[in-house]
Amino acid sequence: MTDQMSHPAPPQPPRLRTTWRAGRRLALLGTATCAALLLAACGGGSAPGSSGGGGDSAAAKDTPITIGISLPLTGDFSQPGGEAKRGYQVWADMVNADGGVLGRQVKLKIVDDASNQDTVVADYTKLMTQDKVDLVLGTFSSLLNFPASAVAEKNGYVFVEPAGGAPNMFSRGFEYLFFAQPATAPHQADVFVDYVKSLPADKRPQTAAYPTQDDPFTRPVIESMQKQLEALGVKTVFSQVYPADTTNFQSIANTLKNKKPDLIAQGAVFEDGVGLVRSLKQLGYTPKALFQTSAPSNAGQYSDGVGAANTEGVFYTVSWNEQAKTPLNPEFVAAYGKAYDAALPAEDAADAFAAAQVLQKAVEATKGVDQDKIKDWLHANEVQTILGPLSWSAKGEPQGDFILAQWQSGKVQVVGPADAATSETIVYPKPPWS
Repeated sequence: MTDQMSHPAPPQPPRLRTTWRAGRRLALLGTATCAALLLAACGGGSAPGSSGGGGDSAAAKDTPITIGISLPLTGDFSQPGGEAKRGYQVWADMVNADGGVLGRQVKLKIVDDASNQDTVVADYTKLMTQDKVDLVLGTFSSLLNFPASAVAEKNGYVFVEPAGGAPNMFSRGFEYLFFAQPATAPHQADVFVDYVKSLPADKRPQTAAYPTQDDPFTRPVIESMQKQLEALGVKTVFSQVYPADTTNFQSIANTLKNKKPDLIAQGAVFEDGVGLVRSLKQLGYTPKALFQTSAPSNAGQYSDGVGAANTEGVFYTVSWNEQAKTPLNPEFVAAYGKAYDAALPAEDAADAFAAAQVLQKAVEATKGVDQDKIKDWLHANEVQTILGPLSWSAKGEPQGDFILAQWQSGKVQVVGPADAATSETIVYPKPPWS
């Protein structure tokens, strides 16, 4: 997503989950970021292990490795935050059942940042400077990870984030920041553009519309796609950024019906994605292709929101799929289902699990919790995760690609790239709304 892009309680379909909108605006350079830097500076102490201590002694073998995490368990991001918590917890349970990390059990210290930038700053500051946790893992969304990672950078803690691919996350020259997804937001749609390129010229969409929520993750995805498709000769007939608190999509849908684009590519978080589909259905306009960002990845909630038949042919890009044959993925899916009433994991849970895998591998490779050693090792090595192999630039940007997914017959199938596909069929054009 997902910046998510994350579901402590089972979904309540068809009622839509709490909106993420207000918290996802790009207010990243406001008071919370200043507070992050100020509080971090006040903390100032060295991270565990950065000067030779921090739990590498023989005595520490009898104590758990404590990992501090602040997550949005309430507020606008409570849904993805809850899923991230589940992903972290499944990882910890699996690791502990297998003997722990470096022979030590893992203890997660998870606090609620209430989807608030100021709170997330205070949370990570306390975890690092007062609780002196051994390690930390990131929160959900670029909005919250932006100030949280500033706290970690100032205090010398490696900060592996499961969500937060906005470009400005990686323009600050941070050394301790690592994004545990295959690619950043501007590259999320590349695999969809590759699919369009693969079509014969007379089969490609000739026109496209690009409505997107004013969100730090969705906008770079859609803006990059628009630029790439225009270079292919796909004419833009509509492009609009709508406010994050938009609930009525009738006006946008009316305009789209009048413009009749072959492709609608929407930067959608969740409720806005469902809302636009409902409005288009009401007006009776079906594009030849529909691409949305995070919204379709929310499994049953999306299907319940738009109607199962109306998911048919919807494209989206995603970091993970439950059918992937990556190492440990089947075990993760099974453990998640066992812990959470046979539910399938959401992408946000998988991303959190992968972030923990990244940190675990670096700790095991460096044989301790020395933050500088962990940081240097991650910059120099690739890590196998349930998302596939991850590696990073000097700025912490991942160097891989997302996968292209499509809803088919009520289920999600991977349709690109070919070596990851779970279906050889691609639904195009999209069938009419049901």
